[in-house]
Amino acid sequence: AFGSAHDFLHDHDRLAPGCLVLDLAMPGLNGLQLQRELAMRASPLPIVFLTGRGDIAASVQAMKHGAADFLTKPVDDADLLAAIQQALATDRQRRGVQVERDRLAECLAGLTERERQVLEQVVRGRLNKQIAADLGTVEKTVKFHRGNLMRKMGVRSVADLVRLAERAGIGAAPQG
Repeated sequence: AFGSAHDFLHDHDRLAPGCLVLDLAMPGLNGLQLQRELAMRASPLPIVFLTGRGDIAASVQAMKHGAADFLTKPVDDADLLAAIQQALATDRQRRGVQVERDRLAECLAGLTERERQVLEQVVRGRLNKQIAADLGTVEKTVKFHRGNLMRKMGVRSVADLVRLAERAGIGAAPQG
């Protein structure tokens, strides 16, 4: 719990998991202003609004800006707990996705330039012989780089490599 939106912005641990339960009426920044400020800071925390001053315009604005839920007082305890549990589940899911993105970025950063070139060609469905011709090398060298990149990416099959590459934004666009 924080005394104000300013206190939260100053003192919260940006890496801590959770969700926010905000009122529209708060000292200093109101709930919608805090929501906008957090969006500008790229905060991933889901927000549940709980307010006695809710109106349609405020609820629409909150939801348009990504609120997980918007509840008006008086609220049933079960409804509030369900909204919080859903927001926490959303936060866990987002954090899992971020962990995977970070791991993938780390794997890609560990590739040499040549391994990255081979990766891009493999994802496009090119054969080792074709890759070697395109890169001006021999097939044995392509096999060596392909083995290294498979190990560094932590995959055992080309299908797994393609799925991982797609998540990284390395598409399988056809070559002419």
